Amino acid sequence: MTTTAKSTTGMAHQPESQVRSTYRLQKTIGRILVYLLLFAGSALYLFPFIWMIQTSLKDLSQVYIWPPQWFPDPLKWSNYPEAWEALPWPQFYLNTIELAVLRIIGTVLSFTIAAYGFARLRFPGRDALFLVLLSTMMLPGQVTMIPLYIWFSKLDWIDTMKPLVVPSFLGSAFNIFLLRQFFMTIPHELDDAAKIDGCGYFKTFVSVVLPLAVPVIGVVTIFTFTGSWNDFMGPLIYLSGIENYTIAIGLQWFNQKIGANMPYLMAMGVAALLPQIVLFFFTQKRMIQGVTLTGMKQ
Repeated sequence: MTTTAKSTTGMAHQPESQVRSTYRLQKTIGRILVYLLLFAGSALYLFPFIWMIQTSLKDLSQVYIWPPQWFPDPLKWSNYPEAWEALPWPQFYLNTIELAVLRIIGTVLSFTIAAYGFARLRFPGRDALFLVLLSTMMLPGQVTMIPLYIWFSKLDWIDTMKPLVVPSFLGSAFNIFLLRQFFMTIPHELDDAAKIDGCGYFKTFVSVVLPLAVPVIGVVTIFTFTGSWNDFMGPLIYLSGIENYTIAIGLQWFNQKIGANMPYLMAMGVAALLPQIVLFFFTQKRMIQGVTLTGMKQ
């Protein structure tokens, strides 16, 4: 006990500058460890993408050698134009963009109105109806896949974009839930002020509530675009004509057509990912803001 007391007393009588230096050293070491951990995690997640890029620049004879050749020599940039000319990729891109834009329009129109009704309007059975809506999230897509296909086939919608677009105009339970929670954080005094100014429910929604929800709507728009761009199962089920193929189905068909030509397949995989990468770099701040925003602008 005497030794411990002396040690504690000695630390207490250390110069203030020495204590600060020790604290700064510990803080610097902690930051270095955190950065090293983040760098290791980033490298782990980036490795498949880097491998895809370097494979797209290899000759076919360099792909399957062992040990693997990490840096292509020479760089075969011709893989990209040759793979691009093998299929009607411009049509696939146009179809995918059309699908994404229509889905975004339908999603924004449907989930904003539905979320506003559940969050700001009072009507009998509102909470029960909202629980029914949330319960639909528990149904996996495989359960409704066959009934929906039968329904759409009777409507003669197979091999058209309608089965992929029309459901987005009917609302998504997750998006409605997300925006409803955001709307509930907006003070009701704003609605009361709008009523005093003579605004009805619709004008209050358009002029007061909706502008505050722009960050959240932006996040849902980005997620909808990404989901539409990567959607494989939906187009695979409902689209059969080559002229209606999206990029995801085009890649699958391309894989079957070229056989084991991995550089060509990786080249078109990079081309398919490029729009999403550009979108992420330009919208990452908006995504973080939309998720963390509380509802009242600071």
